[in-house]
Amino acid sequence: MNVISTNKVFEGKQQVIEHSSEACGVDMRMALYLPPGPGPFPVLVFLSGLTCTEQNFITKSGFQRRAAELKLAVLAPDTSPRGAGVADDADYDFGQGAGFYVDATQDPWRPHYQMASYVSQDLWQFITDHKALDAERVGISGHSMGGHGALTLHFKHPKRFRTVSAFAPIVAPTQVPWGRKALGGYLGDDSEQWRQYDACELVQMRPSHAHVLIDQGSSDTFLTDQLKPELFERACSASGQSLKLRLQSGYDHSYYFIATFIDDHLSHHAELLGG
Repeated sequence: MNVISTNKVFEGKQQVIEHSSEACGVDMRMALYLPPGPGPFPVLVFLSGLTCTEQNFITKSGFQRRAAELKLAVLAPDTSPRGAGVADDADYDFGQGAGFYVDATQDPWRPHYQMASYVSQDLWQFITDHKALDAERVGISGHSMGGHGALTLHFKHPKRFRTVSAFAPIVAPTQVPWGRKALGGYLGDDSEQWRQYDACELVQMRPSHAHVLIDQGSSDTFLTDQLKPELFERACSASGQSLKLRLQSGYDHSYYFIATFIDDHLSHHAELLGG
């Protein structure tokens, strides 16, 4: 465990940490924001989208001010394993920077691309071991590919990730180009494996007691072909899952959109986690 950097912000500490990942078999980086005070604090895990590292969310979203006010810690991991020995692809939507929060079963991705286990096991162990973090009060959120990760990991581990929200998530990866490419590449042709990483499928198999918050921009260029939030809305209605889906007029897929509504998401988690 190696603290790469520490910066004071709104009386709290923004850290970047490098650590050895048992799941991925390489060193990984994550960003941890600790609000001012002694803790232990409730924790929000934020999963970023395609091409992002641990840096995008902490430098572009402006979350730290509200997190400090709410006494909410925020943990933002990288989106994939990286390094010279890690398989990669020339396309932006596959390989390094595009782990899709799945556990790969196909070579050459299988040895290192175990991102579902990385979040649910490695990061969970980090939270459990950290004296300033409260493992009984953990939520999960994310953007785009990370929104897909947040939803699926919540439905698979509702007792670990007790609260959930997402910005412009990929809710039905089995039905859209981004998802079909990632699931086919990492998991092969096994359609049953694909279903285990599809929020629309999971919410019908195992709805949770959580109240899901999703924000989606109406001017998002990926809305029609890649995101399809109406599919998740219908699946939640059929399964009885509590959902608030907000279509935000004129907003796109960028971090300007996230920065505009991040305070609502932080408050959503803090209130439900008792922060």
